[in-house]
Amino acid sequence: TWHVFIQNRVALFCLILVSLLVVFTIIQPYLPNQKSPTKIYIDEKTNMQLRNHPPDSEFWFGTNSIGQDLWARIWSGTRTSLFIGLVVAIWEAVVGIIVGALWGYVRVLDRPITEIYNVLDNIPVTIVLILMTYILRPSLTTIIIAMCITGWLGMARFVRNLIVIIRDREYNLASRCLGTPTRRIITRNLLPYLVSVIMLRMALAIPAAIGYEVFLTYIGLGLPVSIPSLGNLINEGRALMMVPSLRYQLIFPAAVLSMITISFYVMGNAFADAADPRNHV
Repeated sequence: TWHVFIQNRVALFCLILVSLLVVFTIIQPYLPNQKSPTKIYIDEKTNMQLRNHPPDSEFWFGTNSIGQDLWARIWSGTRTSLFIGLVVAIWEAVVGIIVGALWGYVRVLDRPITEIYNVLDNIPVTIVLILMTYILRPSLTTIIIAMCITGWLGMARFVRNLIVIIRDREYNLASRCLGTPTRRIITRNLLPYLVSVIMLRMALAIPAAIGYEVFLTYIGLGLPVSIPSLGNLINEGRALMMVPSLRYQLIFPAAVLSMITISFYVMGNAFADAADPRNHV
């Protein structure tokens, strides 16, 4: 699988790019000459906030409308958004695989899980996110919980549909006749065929979670302004996009978000193709 993946030059480039981005995002606060993402800087000449200062050698990405360093805030916001995406993606994978495998293989559970799925799937994700963040105090934990409530549904459905297709093949029937435990049949005979779907869904879940965070911030129900995130930064930049000299406050965070989204999408599709056993026949 790995040998097939690295032959895709675009996907390999995206993997290297995302890896470097993640590593830099983690170590950025510990590098020399880095500024605080929450500190408000003062102009020594006027003794006023250094508002909307354009990018230069001291403030590489400039400052925002209250004098905070945009370079530090972007990488701090990227850490926050990647953390949200990673937690939600892992939750979707774990819960979705377990529920989907039982849903597709254990026939007795098919009807009750289907009814539960139909109820939850008919509730728009946007409504769930808005209600959760409106009822509870907007915070990092609230947003993650809101995304996890229905986030596993898509993964479970894909896993279930694929297992239904392959569960009655000859080797699975033979395993059942020999008394092989259900858990072993699922983990050894079925799940290897699902790696491609799982990797694709996880790769898409990360930018999707970041996108939901941006959306919630856009409508005023996202993270507090005190917590830097790509959603907060893009929302702040959007308010200034009509001023040509201040568009950098939208361009820089939007560029980071676009880079993350496109890279994960390309990697997910490439790894799905590489891991699919049907492509190795």
